Amino acid sequence: MLVWNDDRLWSDARTYQILFLGLFLVVGLGTRDWTLQPGMIAVAIATCVTMQGLMVAVSGQWSVIRSQKPELTQNSELKTQNFYPLPFRLLPSALLPPSAFLSSLPSALVTSLGLSILVRADHYSTMVLACVAAIASKFLIRVRGKHVFNPGNFGIVAALTLTPDAWVSPGQWGEEGWYALMFLTCGGLVLRRVGRWDTTIAFLGSYAVLEAIRNVLLGWTWDVWAHRLMSGSLLMFSLFMITDPRTIPNARIGRLLWAVAIALLTFFLRNYLFLSTAVFWALFALAPLSILIDAVFPGDRFVWSDSFGKREAGEVGEAEEQEMTALVTQIS
Repeated sequence: MLVWNDDRLWSDARTYQILFLGLFLVVGLGTRDWTLQPGMIAVAIATCVTMQGLMVAVSGQWSVIRSQKPELTQNSELKTQNFYPLPFRLLPSALLPPSAFLSSLPSALVTSLGLSILVRADHYSTMVLACVAAIASKFLIRVRGKHVFNPGNFGIVAALTLTPDAWVSPGQWGEEGWYALMFLTCGGLVLRRVGRWDTTIAFLGSYAVLEAIRNVLLGWTWDVWAHRLMSGSLLMFSLFMITDPRTIPNARIGRLLWAVAIALLTFFLRNYLFLSTAVFWALFALAPLSILIDAVFPGDRFVWSDSFGKREAGEVGEAEEQEMTALVTQIS
């Protein structure tokens, strides 16, 4: 049974991401003059969750995982219904969703909330396109089982390039200090679970140094420098997007080099090509570099802690647990 005080739920960093991104939506709608409609949020969530389920089914994981659903045996007290969170136990066994879908459901929710915060569109179809592209990229664009692009970032770029009515507003959070404090606090709690502070520090540190040099050369006051670095959208990107452990390099040295490269490209695009959405284009352009870096600097691949549909610890054998984990993490 998966309940709110279950350690498995709170050991999964995606739980914190969902809560904090939801908080950001509420705060943004309540304190900023956003044009975002609640219906757009609902469309994003519904599309991402539905697309995730379809891709799980199409990829073949549905039949694979269901065929491995635990059975009661003479030597095991594992009960089949305990394989699912409580609400799903009310369904007939034939209608039970595969654990692969439940395991990847948090990732779909994170993507949908991120797109709701960042993408603005005049038509619901544009948000649908962004969500479909984001989820599909996880399944269709991968190398040796690793995602090449950050799903949310891929959805943003797809909407910006394929539709005439999508836009991203980097200044939607303004420059108020308490927004920055909120992002840093919430992002820090997530990164504490994920263990990817190095990527954020390398990106923000490199970008801050570049902006400082430019600030000195142009003779500007330091409040201009602080103004550019305290952008809420920049902090959200640094804490919640560039640190996605499923798409960044595995080894620490690789992550540091990769983050510095993104900072350099962001600096160039923003200050010389005058792109307000420079961070998103920089991440999209350099995302494939992560695969090459992994080849040069190999490291252990990150695996999400599976709190949705995973079996209780100690209830199955180690080999079976590893096999199940390998299957469900392929689609999360």
